[in-house]
Amino acid sequence: MEWRDEGIVLAARPHGETSVILELFTREHGRHLGIVHGGMSRRKAPMLQPGNQLDAAWRARLESHMGGWSVELKRSRAAAVLSDALRLSALTSVCALCSFVLPEREAMGAFQARTEALCDAIVDGEGWLTDYVGWEVELLAIAGFRLDLSACAVSGGANDLAFVSPRTGRAVSRSGAGDWAARLLPLPEMLVGGAPSIAGVVAALELTGFFLKQKVAPSFGDRPVPPARERLLAALRAEV
Repeated sequence: MEWRDEGIVLAARPHGETSVILELFTREHGRHLGIVHGGMSRRKAPMLQPGNQLDAAWRARLESHMGGWSVELKRSRAAAVLSDALRLSALTSVCALCSFVLPEREAMGAFQARTEALCDAIVDGEGWLTDYVGWEVELLAIAGFRLDLSACAVSGGANDLAFVSPRTGRAVSRSGAGDWAARLLPLPEMLVGGAPSIAGVVAALELTGFFLKQKVAPSFGDRPVPPARERLLAALRAEV
């Protein structure tokens, strides 16, 4: 078995004395793992940092085997944001959440392209905060929990939406909430067309983070949401 693809480094874990198990989010083969022999060497290790773009060839005797990678560096995103703690946190969070949520060996061409575009925006430093919020909302949908913020779950109207049901992820208007308002989550204006701001991004990520912890993580055996995601939120709160 052999194929060639391009993808984003999600993680590289030590394997034996000198090798690593490399996890890539590839364009045509989804999230895929394989061994890189000598991956801990001074020449290869810098290529295998989360967020980097690689051209990779995967080989195995059988498709069910883990197989091995031969890789070449296409774009070094990690090094480009090393001096910017906020953007480095964002890039690391993207990779960690992909590893946490995405199924293995399932092609996701559109979402993979969106993820590559987000990683490039983080490196370029333009518009990435808004892109990141939208990306997390889509990641929730991929994980099986889609937010529905288009209309009030009670009245069906689209006006004065102010809350989100913590049970269903559906929007609720002020009038529809009534006496239940205290039990609902606030709906960030940014998620319903409001102007983006750091405070708005924090509010939006607090909402998506609630559902990652309460709905997504339990479906994956109660594994905790990756710490990299909390580090990003902490860095954003420091900017408010």
